[in-house]
Amino acid sequence: MQEVKLVVNYDDYEEGIRMETLLQDLAAKPEAATLESLIIGDWGQAYENSPQEFKDTLIQLAPSFPALKQLFIGDMESEECEVSWIVQTNLAPILQAFPNLTSFVIKGSSGLELEPLQHSKLEELVIICGGLPKKVLHSIASAELPELRKLELYLGVEDYGFDGSLEDVLPLLEKGRFPKLEYLGLKDSEIQDEIAKATADASILEQIQILDFSEGTLSDEGAEALLASEQIKQLKHLKLSYHFMTDEMMERFKQSGMSVDVSDQQESDEDDWRFPMLTE
Repeated sequence: MQEVKLVVNYDDYEEGIRMETLLQDLAAKPEAATLESLIIGDWGQAYENSPQEFKDTLIQLAPSFPALKQLFIGDMESEECEVSWIVQTNLAPILQAFPNLTSFVIKGSSGLELEPLQHSKLEELVIICGGLPKKVLHSIASAELPELRKLELYLGVEDYGFDGSLEDVLPLLEKGRFPKLEYLGLKDSEIQDEIAKATADASILEQIQILDFSEGTLSDEGAEALLASEQIKQLKHLKLSYHFMTDEMMERFKQSGMSVDVSDQQESDEDDWRFPMLTE
């Protein structure tokens, strides 16, 4: 797959280089017509500048990228910008400008909006962040994404943007909301036990094949509910890596006959605080 990543580092930005110019230069090249994957990394001081700086340019240039199938906005390492510092904007218009997209990945949730979220061909939606606003969860729950097969959401923690509760997650556990959904990731959450218990008998289990609760604060409390669920046992795979389960609970999963990942066991701190993998 032909792929290009565009980055404006700190020095480039100080010298006046902007993401709009990089996009225009790329659109003018012959390979633009066959480009299938575009990754946008740091667009220059992303801790204070949002994609609004280049959003209109990307939308205007959309006809120059007719083969584009995958788009990633915000691919940055922590050395470039901590995930919780990445400033986003309403990215739904960008998604709508590329009708042939099958994969849309977003990193960072500060200021993020997805309204209205509609796309006839999108198969994968991934949001990587330290805290997902409930406003975005509501947009996803009411989205029109008939071809969606994979939904992977980093829910995160209150200190870094998660301002919701289990009630804001529950609509995503309803069967048929996304008719072709096979992979559901509700991960990196500080309420992982609550989500696990709610999912144990949720109707979504009748249609998905892979359930991903990794990178969160799952403990024996939530794990017990998963183990007791007959529908969970029918899944093709259960991903629970990075967790706070005891050795005994891990062994029970290993003996359950399920395809399950219980790697990367964590220990609570001395005050019994548990933290998801990705926050700041």
